[in-house]
Amino acid sequence: MFPDHAPFHPEQRRALEIQLAGLNSVQRAWLSGFLAGGPGAAVGAVPVAAAGGKLLVLYGTESGNSEILADRSVKEAKKRGFQAAMKNMSDLAVGDLGKVPNLLVIVSTWGDGEPPETATAFYKELMTADVSLAGVRFSVCALGDTSYEKFCQTGKDVDARLESLGGSRISPRQDCDVDYEDGYASWLEGALNAFAPAGVAIVEGAVAGGSVVSGVEYGKKNPFPSELLETLILNGEGSAKETLHLEFSLAGSGLQYEPGDALAVLPLNAPDVVAAVLAAAKLKGTEEVEVKNVGRKLLADALREDFDITAVSRNVLTKLAEAVDSVRLRDLLAEGAKDELKAYNDGREIVDAIEDFAPNGLGAQALADLFRKLPPRLYSIASSPLAHVDEVHLTVAAVRYQTHGKQRKGVCSTYLADRVKSGDLVSVFVQPNKNFRLPADGATPIIMVGPGTGVAPFRAFVEHRAALGSSGKNWLFFGDQRYTYDFLYQLEWQDHLKSGALTRLDLAFSRDQPEKVYVQDRMVSRGADLYAWLEDGAHFYVCGDASRMAADVHEALIGIVQNHGAKSREEAEAYVEELKKSKRYQRDVY
Repeated sequence: MFPDHAPFHPEQRRALEIQLAGLNSVQRAWLSGFLAGGPGAAVGAVPVAAAGGKLLVLYGTESGNSEILADRSVKEAKKRGFQAAMKNMSDLAVGDLGKVPNLLVIVSTWGDGEPPETATAFYKELMTADVSLAGVRFSVCALGDTSYEKFCQTGKDVDARLESLGGSRISPRQDCDVDYEDGYASWLEGALNAFAPAGVAIVEGAVAGGSVVSGVEYGKKNPFPSELLETLILNGEGSAKETLHLEFSLAGSGLQYEPGDALAVLPLNAPDVVAAVLAAAKLKGTEEVEVKNVGRKLLADALREDFDITAVSRNVLTKLAEAVDSVRLRDLLAEGAKDELKAYNDGREIVDAIEDFAPNGLGAQALADLFRKLPPRLYSIASSPLAHVDEVHLTVAAVRYQTHGKQRKGVCSTYLADRVKSGDLVSVFVQPNKNFRLPADGATPIIMVGPGTGVAPFRAFVEHRAALGSSGKNWLFFGDQRYTYDFLYQLEWQDHLKSGALTRLDLAFSRDQPEKVYVQDRMVSRGADLYAWLEDGAHFYVCGDASRMAADVHEALIGIVQNHGAKSREEAEAYVEELKKSKRYQRDVY
């Protein structure tokens, strides 16, 4: 069996031949893959010959979900014999797509139908490129949120464009809501089966979720029940805001995080919101309903624990229209009434729609069928694991407002503010964000722009660099409404300034003077120094509101580069775009 030149002495060869003689073909294949993979090979994986050909999993991500799914897709494809690799859209030129025989695309949609931050340049190039993708076989998985009008728009655009450039769609596009697991798994199975050429064995029983481990493993599929250790109100008395600092225990969880990551919190719906939905539907809550992947439950329990019972959307209204006979609702959902639908949804919740279009109430299961799964909420982590061992901290603004004559509130922020007390358990998991990371070199200077709760990850950044003893300079721009009431973590920043962990601090309190001053205004007034830092290799970070603040900061940055770098507008835009491409300009916006 073994040639004479094999690197075994005669006794080893005889022993191996005896052992191998008793193995069947599947056992031999497993052993071959295990030895090829070394000690780190996945337990339970059944390798097959690499006959599936080359496959690229291309992803575009904002919060990290697409990247996580891309990694899972590559692992599964390798088990089926593909030479699989993954790549961020930010790292691929559209012209190189024609060299890819098999292509899986996993891309999320951000905001009002926009591509993720890191995928914007690729998306724009793809939409305008004059290239031939003849010979490229592809399938697209689009991630989105049905509460937005342009659900999965980026994935839809990419899917259509790949086909128009000559690509061959070998498996239908899958549009996934925030609860994407079932849709993603079905899509991946169908796509890989469609890609596999005739005669390539797809070995059953491979481990779909990675290697088998002993004990309990916590993560998205199995959130950790974390004890709330402490809650502090960060605003002073008299503030118009309610900002919380929350400290959770991770002891015994096995969960790990890095500065820049997010913590996902699984909330429960408020009792008064549940009661309002039940009253609108004219139900008691003691009725039993079927909950997907859960089973039979009392309706009130399901409304509290399982369903998103607030966010109204076209998808919800379409289901409601199927359950009730409402001419007005059908007219609102008509193709030509998009503006009217958008106006109706603005500021309203599902309870309003039930009251408006189902005045006689709904059956218990019909009500339950309106809702999607209650999604977790992601919060930027506000602590360094080096500074707070076995803990994770959050900075959360409690959301309360009034629309259409009713008091409203944020589902998760008021769950944490009003109903979770010290010692209570909250279901959490870590959501990595590799697109918001400190520089690998601790000597690299950083500039951080984080007004309001956007300051959270920068608390983690400064703590982490201080704990590591990093020599790089750290400059923070922070803003809020009033210095006296809203200077979040004021004493900590002052201590960091004294210790040298924080090099510079520029503040913008918008309501402390007649004319409002914001962080972008402070940036402009410090423009010469800011540009000098960039020229010295500084990384630039922004965290906070995407719709206004982040856009204003971006515009201010271009203006600073233009004015202090003696560049044209086009040259300044190219400079800033290069900062993004080199990962020196990173944003965590929401």
